[in-house]
Amino acid sequence: MGIITTRRRFLSTTAAAAAFTGLGGVAAPFVSRANDRPLVSHGVQSGDVTTDSGMVWARADRPSRMLVEWSTTDSFKNGRQVAYVDALPESDFTAKLLLEDLPAAQDIFYRVRFQDLSSPAIVGEPVTGRFRTAPADRRSISFVWSGDTVGQGWGIDEARGGMRTYETIRKNRPDFFIHNGDNIYADGPIQSEVKLKDGTMWKNIVTEDKSKPAETLAEFRGAYKYNLMDKNFRALYAEVPVFTQWDDHEVFNNWWPGEPMSRAELVAKKYVEKNDLIIAARAARAFHEYMPMRETIAEAGRVYRKIAYGPMLDVFMLDMRSYRGPNAEGMEDKYGPAAYFLGPTQMAWLKRELLNSKATWKVIAADMPISLKVVYDGVKKWGVEAVAQGDNGAPRGRELEIADLLSFIKHAGVKNTVWLTADVHYTAAHYYDPNKAAFQDFEPFWEFVSGPLHAGTFGPNDLDATFGPQLVYIKAPSKEQGQNLPPSDGYQFFGHVGIDGTTQQMTVTLKDLDDKALWAKTLDPVFG
Repeated sequence: MGIITTRRRFLSTTAAAAAFTGLGGVAAPFVSRANDRPLVSHGVQSGDVTTDSGMVWARADRPSRMLVEWSTTDSFKNGRQVAYVDALPESDFTAKLLLEDLPAAQDIFYRVRFQDLSSPAIVGEPVTGRFRTAPADRRSISFVWSGDTVGQGWGIDEARGGMRTYETIRKNRPDFFIHNGDNIYADGPIQSEVKLKDGTMWKNIVTEDKSKPAETLAEFRGAYKYNLMDKNFRALYAEVPVFTQWDDHEVFNNWWPGEPMSRAELVAKKYVEKNDLIIAARAARAFHEYMPMRETIAEAGRVYRKIAYGPMLDVFMLDMRSYRGPNAEGMEDKYGPAAYFLGPTQMAWLKRELLNSKATWKVIAADMPISLKVVYDGVKKWGVEAVAQGDNGAPRGRELEIADLLSFIKHAGVKNTVWLTADVHYTAAHYYDPNKAAFQDFEPFWEFVSGPLHAGTFGPNDLDATFGPQLVYIKAPSKEQGQNLPPSDGYQFFGHVGIDGTTQQMTVTLKDLDDKALWAKTLDPVFG
């Protein structure tokens, strides 16, 4: 706990802006007693930015009221105060607020401070962040994507620079960052030391909540707070808005709703709570508390959503976890609850939004790749975890949903769809060719895979031929290198996307930890 306390004070002092007398230029009689003032405990974040709005997030160290001011200059001249929101024990002192009526294509500087609820005259020092709103006209934009953070026991080793990929991404200065899921590894305990093949030691920062698989609400919250202890992580999220989704490790490996916790992997982890729905509910609450994402009135806790980022780009954030069925044996040849992956409601939403989209490019951010074979039970080596059924034939099970979606995209005339994903802990480019597929009723498209951000590196996975994926590029460990390579081996990946405002071409570049461009592809938009 000493580490956390020290970092809280570090965050409040080093990231704080110059003191100001009041919000909106109006002096206020705030008391300055440094030892009593509420702190911004884990930095600031922004997310789900559009042309005129963006979500702002922060956490306090006590019951308090979050006060937010924004400006188009870092001097905060003519800054505008927005409505407050309370940070209470019920939300682990987290608070988020939607900034609205913002100018398009503009750097927005915001600062957050907390007012002590028990002593309203006491207000803490401000902490600043920034983001850029989406353009209302055609101008060049860029963004990055990846996934998988603090997986397989690879935590924060400060002597090795911490989570270095986050700093590499920050230096790219993207307009936003898509995190494809596995924001945390709730089921992945952190040990203090791990011996590497070269004989050196990987030395993790360790906290009580990350020392066992998470099952209580406090432990799930602790996993998010662990990531925020890393300076690179905090710096990126303070400067670049995140569009986030979730996958299995926000709950536990290969989770699906209603799963019996009798799988050998789960039994070995000695969960005290035996009801996976209760565990998932706690996980979802912590996810929504700690992620700067918009909430949907239509469905509390909904993760899937569309983020419109100007006239050239719509981003469709999918949820391939919350509505899936078990893909149970004997149910693979027909479509029903056991074969759900997105589920009927999300599928109807996605079709409707794709059809209505006027953006040049439609980026589909997916939790998992479409055609990579992923085993459900890693201990007994059986079952299907992802979409691919593994037989290279006509669509079955979860493949039926993807076949239906791809066919709809073709016949509805939806142009320029690109799939971006992570999950499998290596980077690759897949071109889907109907001429080489068992199911051929779709237009060709690209899927790009990149990750992990800070986790063990694995792969490669085999491809299922049902939708005709062609492996155009891959970087993954060789058999000689083995699996679960540490981040220090350099096999950490992210993807960079640039859309040119003049030509509207999209250039996708796969990059590594050291910002080396490994492979790139420029895609021409199709009109009419």
